Amino acid sequence: MRAIDRIREVSAPPLNAKDKEMVRVAQRCIMASLDHSRAAVITLTTDTGEHPTVEVPPAALKLIGQLLGAMSEGRPVVLIPTEQEFTTVEAANFLNVSRPFVIKELESGRLPHRKVGSHRRIALEDLMEYAQKMRAQQAKALDRLADNARELGLDY
Repeated sequence: MRAIDRIREVSAPPLNAKDKEMVRVAQRCIMASLDHSRAAVITLTTDTGEHPTVEVPPAALKLIGQLLGAMSEGRPVVLIPTEQEFTTVEAANFLNVSRPFVIKELESGRLPHRKVGSHRRIALEDLMEYAQKMRAQQAKALDRLADNARELGLDY
C-alpha cells in the first residue's frame, strides 16, 4: 500500500440546518471553555440511556472544536500520521509540482529527505514546512509584482 493511500480523508456528513446550528453552538461552547478549564467532562447520552462521563484534556478539546468548525462549514478533514513519509511522486502530488522539481529541491538541500536504498523519502513534517515556506515566497513575489504594477501605473 502506498503512503498516499494510507491518508484518510473524512468528509463531514451532510448536515441539515438544525444539525449545523447544533454543531456551531457546540464549537462555540468548547472553544470558550478552553480558556477557563484544565479538562472537560463530557456526558454522552443515547436513546437507551446515559453513558458514563468522559474527561477530555484541553488539547483534545481544541481538536474537537476545530473538527466541529470544519463540519459546520462542510469542509473535509484529512487525518495523516505525523510520522508519515512520502515518495518523490507523492510529494510532488502533495505540493502540486512536478517530480523533477521535487528531486531538484531534494538535491539542493532545500527539502530534507532520507534515502531508503536508492529511494528518497520525505517526512510529512518536512513537506509541510517546505510547503509553508513556498507559500510565503509566492506571497512575497505577488506583493512585489503588485508593487511594480502600482509604480508603473497599472492598477487594476
